[in-house]
Amino acid sequence: MDAARQRRLLDRERRRAERRRLLESGPPSPCIGVCRLDDRTGYCIGCYRTIDEIGDWQIMMPEDRHALLEALARRRVDGSRTPS
Repeated sequence: MDAARQRRLLDRERRRAERRRLLESGPPSPCIGVCRLDDRTGYCIGCYRTIDEIGDWQIMMPEDRHALLEALARRRVDGSRTPS
C-alpha cells in the first residue's frame, strides 16, 4: 500500500472515530422498552418518538437529541397531539 493511500485510510478512520465519540457523547436513548406505536398519534407509547425519530436516534448529533428530548417532554404533557 502506498503512503498516500495509507494516510487517506488513517484519516478516514480518525474521522470515523471522532464521529463515533461525538455521537456517543449525547444523551442516552429515551427508550424504556415499551415499544409499540399508537395508531392514533404515531408515537411510541413508551418514549413518545415517531418511528423515524427512533430509527434516526443513533445518527443524531447530540444537540439534535437534546432538542428531541425537549419535544418528547412536551408530547408527554399533550399526548393527544400528532406528529408534525
